[in-house]
Amino acid sequence: MEMTEHAPPQHTVVIASGGLDSTTVAYWLADAGSRLTLLSFDYGQRHRKELDFAQRAAGRLSARHEVVDLSRLGRLLAGSALTDPAVKVPDGHYTAVSMRSTVVPNRNAIMLSIAVGAAVAAGADAVAFGAHAGDHTVYPDCRAEFFDVFGDVARVGNEGFIHEGFQLLAPFIDQTKADIVKVAGQVGVPFADTWSCYRGGELHCGTCGTCTERIEAFVLAEVEDPTEYAVAPTGAAR
Repeated sequence: MEMTEHAPPQHTVVIASGGLDSTTVAYWLADAGSRLTLLSFDYGQRHRKELDFAQRAAGRLSARHEVVDLSRLGRLLAGSALTDPAVKVPDGHYTAVSMRSTVVPNRNAIMLSIAVGAAVAAGADAVAFGAHAGDHTVYPDCRAEFFDVFGDVARVGNEGFIHEGFQLLAPFIDQTKADIVKVAGQVGVPFADTWSCYRGGELHCGTCGTCTERIEAFVLAEVEDPTEYAVAPTGAAR
């Protein structure tokens, strides 16, 4: 996967969860020569251990890493399995209706707004995010329409201050999770140092939506999966 429409950004603020998608975005940009700032968010998510994995990625890439404390926000965004202890994390595939319980209202708009502000303040010429095609079914703020509009909002809302060539990048917006695994392998992402599981236990649970998607992606990409799962996957490439 190559940047074909624009030259690589000189400095990119990457929204980094510590997951496979955002970590691959960071490594892909670093491979293209972009300087990185990794921006993570503690929004009261039950799987906040992902932030440790974002820190690992920043260390490996010699990138600045900032964690924005929005932990109190979780109380306002109740009703999601990610922020509300009373709501169970569902098992199964992302296409299942039950996955709607993992939606955190307006989460990406909140994160992107802060990331754009950080980019403007730092003079960075891009903000990058790891949404992919598999997210489209469940998450409306992971769709191309949302990013197109948000990019316009960022430019208009910061006119005269934002970098003239500013880009809002979602390089995998039309790619599958398996495609991301393939790119990750090409740019040297240490798969074992990424975290996907929404339950946030000692190991990936192996049954929640994100674990199910992760397992399937490695199988479809025909790439060995080094992840340790509490429930061993069947048919995974080992």
